[in-house]
Formats: sequence, C-alpha cells, structure tokens
Amino acid sequence: MFTEANDGGERTPVEKLGEFKLIKLLTEKFSFRNTETILGTGDDAAILEIPHGQKQVVSTDFLCEGIHFNLGYVPLKHLGYKAAIVNFSDITAMNARPTHLLMGIAASDRFPVEAFTEIYDGIALACEQYGVDLIGGDTTSSKSGLILSGTAIGYTHHPVCRDGAKEHDLLVVSGDLGGAYMGLQLLEREHRVYLANPAMQPEMEGWEYVLRRQLKPEARTDVKTVLEELGVIPTSMIDVSDGLASEILHLSEQSQVGFRVYEEKIPTDYETDAAAEELGLNAMTAVMNGGEDYEILFTISQVDFEKIKDRKEFSIIGHATPKEAGNTLILRGTGTEVPLRAQGWTAF
Repeated sequence: MFTEANDGGERTPVEKLGEFKLIKLLTEKFSFRNTETILGTGDDAAILEIPHGQKQVVSTDFLCEGIHFNLGYVPLKHLGYKAAIVNFSDITAMNARPTHLLMGIAASDRFPVEAFTEIYDGIALACEQYGVDLIGGDTTSSKSGLILSGTAIGYTHHPVCRDGAKEHDLLVVSGDLGGAYMGLQLLEREHRVYLANPAMQPEMEGWEYVLRRQLKPEARTDVKTVLEELGVIPTSMIDVSDGLASEILHLSEQSQVGFRVYEEKIPTDYETDAAAEELGLNAMTAVMNGGEDYEILFTISQVDFEKIKDRKEFSIIGHATPKEAGNTLILRGTGTEVPLRAQGWTAF
C-alpha cells in the first residue's frame, strides 16, 4: 500500500498517445444508463434532456494531491471512485438523484497512461454502481501533481436547500460518523512508520470498516428513496463532508435558527470508537471535526417523528431552537451545555 501509485509495471508516457487518443481510451468503457442523456462524450459538449416537472441540480468538487489525498497510501482506483462519490454526495444533499458526471484530470509527467486508466476504472465503478452517465471532462498536464475536478448533475421534483429549517424541527443524520477521520489517522500513522522503515509492514487488520470509510466512501442516495417511501419531505439538507459541527452551523446560518445537539444521540461505529481509543483520540472530536463521512444531515418537521423514529438508518440527534439561543452540544452523562464550534478541515 505504501508506495508511489502505479510504481512498477508498464509505464506508457501520455505523450505517446496524445490527448484525444487518451480520452478515447479512458471513455470507451462507459455506457449510458439514463434517458436524459442525448449526447455524451465525443463532441464539444454534452446534451441532456431535463425531465418534465423536475429541477436540474449541478455541483462541482476538487480533489488535489497533497491537500485532499496522499498517493503514498491512496490507490488510484480508489481515488477515482472517491472523486465521483464526493460529487454524487453533493447532489444527494439537495434531495436529488445524481445522473451525470463530468471529470477533469490534470497530471504531471510522472503519471503514465496506466495511472489514468486506474483512475478511470474507479470512476467507471462508481458510475456503474450509482447509475450515473459520464458525459465529458478534460485532461491536461500539471506542474503540481495530480488534480481531479468533477461536476455532477442530477434531478429532483423537490429540491431541498440549507435554508428551510424552522424552530422545533428535528435534526436527523444518516448512518454513523467519525469513521473516515479515524481511517485517515490510521493510514497516516502507518505511513509514517513506513517512511521511517520501509521494511515494516502496515498493521491494518481489524480496521477494515474505518479504512473503507476513508478510501472508498459511499454517497447516501438511498436517503432520498427512503424518505419518499415514508412520505417525509426534509425542511433542510446538507452532506457531512467537513465534520458534523461545521454542517450544523451551516444549517443554522442559512436557516436562521439555533440547534441543541445531544452527544449521546450521535451515532458512531464500534470500530470508530476502538480506533480513537487506540490512537489516544476522542471519538467525538472525529465526529465533530473530522469530515469525509458523506452522510446526510437533515431536518424534518416534528409531525414526521412517528414516521422516522424506528428507522435504523437514521438517528435523531437534536432539534432546532430560536436563533438567539445559539448552537449547543449537550454532553453525554453530565448534561453540560457547551457552545458548538467548528474546528474541522479547511481548504485554505
């Protein structure tokens, strides 16, 4: 795991193929699954049909080497998969279904054709799993390593933004939190050991869940489907990409409400808690400030409580309050109230 990506094996220089042959090589494996796709790759632009009565939702995300990922331990296929997923997650967080993806890649000359192929294998896997069509993108050279820029498109009858939460609404999150950050900490630890002594083998047994949460995250596209089946329309939504505290504060600012959040209600996996203990960290710090969980945080009206209370994929972790009450975390056991602050990852 701890070697430069695509280290060894065949290495075909990109200039040997040229841009157009490279693009053809990378995209010929993709097929279209959505009726909205009229024209995809191969022309100056794609053509899409907007379904009658639906709204189109568009989002974009960057992944930059040295900022968002370390190729010392991130396989290129996993990187391609994750680059697609982070974009699908943003569409999902608008209560929409991701249907289309454009992906731009800039790479230095240390990346051969085979590296591009590995990345696109990951993108193809994500598109197949989520029923998304790759409809374009671009490739170019880079002076600063590897950069992936994805743009996702989706559709919905009922878009949900961050500004719809009302006082007394329930605050709900899907899945569990903190796992991706703990996976990152384990990878960083073992990578440091490897750099100090390349003969040392990484100790990863027993940490499969948190490692998968970091290296191969998933977009919670099922949330929209489940809520529709339950007859629940969220009042606000956001995906948990920068840590739970940050996302709660975003909803608070956009909706002009406060939130009371109960630590004992926040879901974590056993492996997340165990990894935090082994590394001497507080699991709740990972939850609040770690990020990259890509779960969905949303609010619902209290009248929908009975519909959602027994669903195991969701946890009700708090409720909205008047704005002037601020945002507070109620600590487990003591009931002590502390101000909710975001101290998570920042792009700058």
